[in-house]
Amino acid sequence: MLDLASVRIAGYNLEVKDDDGFIGDRASQGAFRDLLDDWRKRCRDRGDADPFGKLPSRKLSKKRIDKALEDAPNVGSDLVNGAIEEFAIGLTQVIQRFMRQKSWKGVQRIVVGGGFPESDAGERAILEAAALCHVQELPVQLARLRHEVDDGGLIGWVHLAPAHFVEHDDALLALDIGGTNVRCGVVRFRRDKAEDLSRADVVWREKWRHADDKPSRAGLVEQLARMLEEAIDFAHSKKIKLAPFVGIACPGLIREDGTIARGAQNLPGDWAADTFHLPTRLRERLPLIRHQPTQVLVHNDAVVQGLSELPFMRDVKRWAVLTIGTGLGNASYVNARVVKAGAKKR
Repeated sequence: MLDLASVRIAGYNLEVKDDDGFIGDRASQGAFRDLLDDWRKRCRDRGDADPFGKLPSRKLSKKRIDKALEDAPNVGSDLVNGAIEEFAIGLTQVIQRFMRQKSWKGVQRIVVGGGFPESDAGERAILEAAALCHVQELPVQLARLRHEVDDGGLIGWVHLAPAHFVEHDDALLALDIGGTNVRCGVVRFRRDKAEDLSRADVVWREKWRHADDKPSRAGLVEQLARMLEEAIDFAHSKKIKLAPFVGIACPGLIREDGTIARGAQNLPGDWAADTFHLPTRLRERLPLIRHQPTQVLVHNDAVVQGLSELPFMRDVKRWAVLTIGTGLGNASYVNARVVKAGAKKR
């Protein structure tokens, strides 16, 4: 798929179907909310009061769901725990099916990211799935993303950006476009702290929940440009030597020319239209950085989020990422060489 200096991206946006449709759809945040709805319906069918009232589960906040777990034991915690157990079973089945696919053969570790694991319910579901993988003797470990979820989809760009930017500049601009939120950030390389870029960090970040505002495609692109302009202003004010580069993480299958083939249906408007090229739209809208035209690249959001873990995955040959958010993102990787724990990294 794509060879970098130390890792090969073996595949991403893997789509596996059975008689009931795409199996990945059973391991998204929406799938968990639908399971919770099922448990609430059973509660009402028994004649018991629904502790969450009339609001559909997809409209419940993460805090409200987690609060039910904090107040356990109660009816609400029983319902949430029932949904967690079912979701964990579904996630384990997805992992089993993915590991039968060519691009996932031999995967030894799976990093789980996305917004869902950031909640208490999500974290418990991942832990239960890890336990089920162990019980079923699946030869794979489940690990959590080391960075904050809002940072992972930005930091991964330090491994995808052209090497001369990483060597000669201080930071780059990155966007992470999801079905619910957009994140924009200034990402420092910090090569003086770690040559392998394991200390890269986000020094400025803005998050916009576009799902609430429901913008048009053109409106979303305009807001992306405004966020990037604010990021440029911040870098200038802090005397950060910014690379003339923007990395965009986006859901879906991305063609080599930066257009989206499919998989961006959760974004407003038609992002797969032949006439829509996001890198060009933003490049035309942005000011010059250090008097140079800005290079804009697009890649799949799961790929980018997974690459934020690259420095910490050197001890295995094959690894993967699952991002549980509005949908289920996925990517798999093969390291060029394995560095055993305790060995010096290069």
